[in-house]
Amino acid sequence: MRKFVAFCMMALAAVNVVSAADIKSGLQIDEFPAAFNVTDITGPSAGEKLCYRCQYGARPVISIFVRKMDENTLKLVKELDAVVGKNAEDKKMAAFVTVLTDDPDGQEASLKKAAEEQKIEHTPLTVFENAVGPAKYKISEKASVTVMMWVDSNVKVNYAFEDGKLDAEAIGKVVKDTEKILN
Repeated sequence: MRKFVAFCMMALAAVNVVSAADIKSGLQIDEFPAAFNVTDITGPSAGEKLCYRCQYGARPVISIFVRKMDENTLKLVKELDAVVGKNAEDKKMAAFVTVLTDDPDGQEASLKKAAEEQKIEHTPLTVFENAVGPAKYKISEKASVTVMMWVDSNVKVNYAFEDGKLDAEAIGKVVKDTEKILN
């Protein structure tokens, strides 16, 4: 009986660890990505407000919401940018990063510098004018990075990372899952 109780307690502890690590942020699988406006900082429409979601339409899209551009977030963006570059012509793949901030003007110089230093060429870095994000996207305040991928206006991939949880292994999983939107 003691072994059974100990086993049950260990199983319960394992479930609690798993559920504590999972955060729900952003659009979930099979949800529709609604339109929202951003200010383009490094893309082809730098300095303008626009809706990349609208411009990209039904194409395979990677949308990344971030609260800050730390070292691992930049690594993720750089690796995804390389995937987009390889698939932009034949698959029409696209991506954009949205920095959620209450100080969009304060982000401009650092985003331009990051794009230049990291050679991010296919993924516009943009800002959204509040730290909450577009209401319909349900970005969790606990999520430092939220990645959604969709094709035909249907979300196929969703990842959310708390501050400090985005590591090399997680980046590898996100990059691998781009296959899910490249029909």
